[in-house]
Amino acid sequence: MDTAALTEKVAAKAVPIYIMGKRYEVPEALTIMKAMEYAGYQYIRGCGCRGGVCGACATVYRKAGDYKIYTGLACQTVVEPDMYLAQIPFYPANRATYDFESAEPTPETVFKLYPELFRCVACNACTKVCPMDVEVLDYVSALKRGDLKAAAEISFDCIQCGLCASRCMGEMAQYHIAQLARRLAGGKLAAKAEHLGKMCADIEGGAFADLLGGLKSMSVDELKKVYTEREMEPHMGADEWTPASSHGLA
Repeated sequence: MDTAALTEKVAAKAVPIYIMGKRYEVPEALTIMKAMEYAGYQYIRGCGCRGGVCGACATVYRKAGDYKIYTGLACQTVVEPDMYLAQIPFYPANRATYDFESAEPTPETVFKLYPELFRCVACNACTKVCPMDVEVLDYVSALKRGDLKAAAEISFDCIQCGLCASRCMGEMAQYHIAQLARRLAGGKLAAKAEHLGKMCADIEGGAFADLLGGLKSMSVDELKKVYTEREMEPHMGADEWTPASSHGLA
C-alpha cells in the first residue's frame, strides 16, 4: 500500500479526542498513550513500563454525553470518539516515614502512621475508580479491623497509581497504607521461604562469583547478546547452573 493510500485509510478510521482540552484526530484503535504520541505529545514522565504494571500513566476522562468520570491506564485504555481526557502521572498524597526494621507488624503500627484510615466513610469511590479492579474498600476495612494479612492479599494487585486517593472523601492515601500492610505482612508475618534462605547462602558462599565476574568483563555488545539469548525462567538451583565457561563467560 502506497503512502497516500495508507494516509487515506488512517484518516477514514480517525476519531476526535480532546487532550487537555484541545481537539485532535487520531486512529481509532490506538491506546490513549499512543494517541497522545500520535498527536505530537512527547512523554518525559508518566509512561513507565507501558504494560499496565507501573501505574505511572493514570488517566481520567469523560465520554461524550456521559456525566460519569472514568479512569484507566493510558497504556491500556483505547481511545473513543469525543473522549475528553487528562493524564495524572502523579497525584499528591502524604506518605508516612518510618523505620521498617523497628516497625512492629501490628495494627497499631498502621493506625499510628496513618490515623486518617478511620476517616473512611465506606463510600466505595476508591474501588470504583481503581483501574486494576482492586477491592480498595475491602482492604481498608480489613486494616480497620486490624487484619494486615487480609489487607496485604486484597491489595496485592495495586500498582500505586494513586487514583483511589483522588476520589477519597476521607482524603487519605489508600495505596500508601496498603503498601505498608504488604511490607509488614510479607516481611514480618509471612513464613520464611526455605529456598530463599538457601539462595542467599549460596550467593554469600560465592556460588555465582565466576558468573558475575564474567559478566563484568564483557563489552556492552556482548552483554546484549547474552541478555537476548538468556533462558527466561530457569528452574534450577545454584548447584545446577551451567558453568560460566560454557556460556563464554569465564
